[in-house]
Amino acid sequence: MKSITIDQIKLMKEWRHRIHSNPELGFEEQMTSQFVIQCLISWGYKVTTGLAETGVVGQKVFGDGSGPKIGLRADMDALPIQEMTGLPYQSINPGKMHACGHDGHTSILLGAAQAIADSDTSSFNGTLNLIFQPAEEVGGGGGAQRMIDEGLFEQYPCDAIFALHNYPGVPVGRVEFRSGPFMCSSDLVKITFTGKGGHGGLPQMSIDPTLPLSATVLGLQSIIGRNIDPIHTGVVSVGKIASGQSYNVIPERAELELSVRALQPKVRDTLEKRIRQLAENQAAAYDCTAHITYQYGYPVLQNSAQYADVIRSVAEKAFGAKQVDSNAEPLTGSEDFAYMLNSVPGCYFLIGNGDNGHTDGKRVGPCSVHNPHYDFNDDALSVGAQMWVDLVEQFFCETTVK
Repeated sequence: MKSITIDQIKLMKEWRHRIHSNPELGFEEQMTSQFVIQCLISWGYKVTTGLAETGVVGQKVFGDGSGPKIGLRADMDALPIQEMTGLPYQSINPGKMHACGHDGHTSILLGAAQAIADSDTSSFNGTLNLIFQPAEEVGGGGGAQRMIDEGLFEQYPCDAIFALHNYPGVPVGRVEFRSGPFMCSSDLVKITFTGKGGHGGLPQMSIDPTLPLSATVLGLQSIIGRNIDPIHTGVVSVGKIASGQSYNVIPERAELELSVRALQPKVRDTLEKRIRQLAENQAAAYDCTAHITYQYGYPVLQNSAQYADVIRSVAEKAFGAKQVDSNAEPLTGSEDFAYMLNSVPGCYFLIGNGDNGHTDGKRVGPCSVHNPHYDFNDDALSVGAQMWVDLVEQFFCETTVK
């Protein structure tokens, strides 16, 4: 199939800026979904709407449809962040921002969809499912799990499924991934210590819940340092501490919220066991009680060895072997695409996003996603779209991919 053209790159850039300036939070992506629907219909795709409220699936069957059935997924939602880029196309919706590049991911998949529709596909045989997913950022089950629960893979069976994400700090043009565990599970833990409130000057008449809270905060890192094998990955981060209203009042309650991540299920289990033990025992040591809510979030993202090898082959043909790292380091971030990979084998890969420096806004230098100064790099649009176009061609024209 031909390379992505300059005109197609220009259109993807226009689409991205349009989506970027109108960010919508998870399960609220009405304008984004409508734009996606209009584009797909105009290019001849069969379109289904309503999965997970705002999800969209576009399908095109090639030949007699007896070939492979593959899914390509893009996320559409924004984050509850006030944008500070100063870009001419920055968010017009207060407190909402495309700070993770989903505007780019959506535009990339649209660009690939148009390029495929405009190409000679007479030799193709198979089924292409384009999955535009809402609510990747919401946590918990996310939009991916809801789409699955509402019949995504029953309505659109897939032999393999793929997704990409931009990667700040990696040069544009590079593609990185690995087989096996690639991204961590992500769990939310809420711990409430309850004692007895009282006067700050009469602590002997109270039971201070801030003491077990403080001891637990310090003790949590001993789990990583002493209960987890040093060669394995585990993360426990304290994201919220809340207690009291006044300096001279010992509070009744003290609360912690934790982000807990692991790259292996057995590490995830160990973390839960030890966090519960630590909090409960610290509470008992200070004559308090501990109530623990342990919310399992996204599972470990596992790439199939077979389909990671397909991505390696496609990327090396498109960009050269020096631009491809098929044994990239695992990431401690999380992705709800992991739910889809639990249902269908496939591969999740990263494309370089450069240093995120802006040329027409307020340049702040390198920054990560989820930052109010972040912006998707338009130079990466053609990289992602070319990957999708070449992947589709390899599946539908080569018998080596089953």
